[in-house]
Amino acid sequence: MRYALTGATGFVGGVLARQLIADGHEVVALVRTPSRATELSALGVELVAGDLDDVTALDHLLDGADGLFHVAGWYKLGERDPSAGQHVNVDGTRNVLRAAQRCGTPKVVYTSTLAVNSDSGSGSVIRDESHRHTGSHLTEYDRTKAEAHHIAEEFADRGLPVVTVMPGGIYGPGDTSQVGELFAQVVAGKRPPLPRGGGVLMWAHVEDIARGHVLAMERGTPGEAYMLAGDPATLAELLQQAADAAGTKGPMLVPGGALKVGERLMTPIARVLPVPATYHPESLRAAFANYTGTRAKAERELGWTSRPLAEGLAQTVASLRS
Repeated sequence: MRYALTGATGFVGGVLARQLIADGHEVVALVRTPSRATELSALGVELVAGDLDDVTALDHLLDGADGLFHVAGWYKLGERDPSAGQHVNVDGTRNVLRAAQRCGTPKVVYTSTLAVNSDSGSGSVIRDESHRHTGSHLTEYDRTKAEAHHIAEEFADRGLPVVTVMPGGIYGPGDTSQVGELFAQVVAGKRPPLPRGGGVLMWAHVEDIARGHVLAMERGTPGEAYMLAGDPATLAELLQQAADAAGTKGPMLVPGGALKVGERLMTPIARVLPVPATYHPESLRAAFANYTGTRAKAERELGWTSRPLAEGLAQTVASLRS
């Protein structure tokens, strides 16, 4: 098969590209700067120069494609100017799906997130794909991804064969995000401060998340969404397990109450002055949010599995050390 891919230079997209190539497929990827995507070229990925608002590039990307993976997205917390979230997550998704509709792409897999439901609360109710969040969102990332999720649903209602996947927390080798940096710190024996009693995320290894995309393309029902929800843990618990595997002490836990007070204090300041992303009220709110869901539908309909945290974390630690 010939698959088109956005976000191939990112964490999930890069692993997905490698899996597709290993499975014997052709991959063509949209990249802003081909000279910075030499690893993809070395894999045999065909590169199309352009961005998510480039109509000509998108049409070129999709020419002859048997399917499209739209993985590209914006993820930042505490940005003073979060307009990129609207441009990439919302406008970009609309542009890409319009192109798929225009080009008659046979099937599309769109990467959403469990965060579209915002804080799932601390109760025992586990939300599934049928849940629809109403009200405000904790972060601009949550809001823009929720809007993009609805855009994908609208295109599906109009006949575009879109399958949506909803990952939770993602970890694994090659992560250049803040989570990846925290992993590197604890494996190296450093003790980054993290809140005690923070929010729970559903953590899955990046290779399993990428494989979930492939399964969605092969087996997913157009118009349906599938939660790629791994195992529940707070970030502090996840990093402590990684530290245990590495033989280091793990993160230094900070009383959650102090950070909640900090959120209230920083909110008025952030309206008028630049605030470091780590201490921005948005980041502090997200630190205590529970982004949970169930993988039951993905297991049942896609045959998707998520490796146990102990196994995935041991692999991640080994990779960081090598």
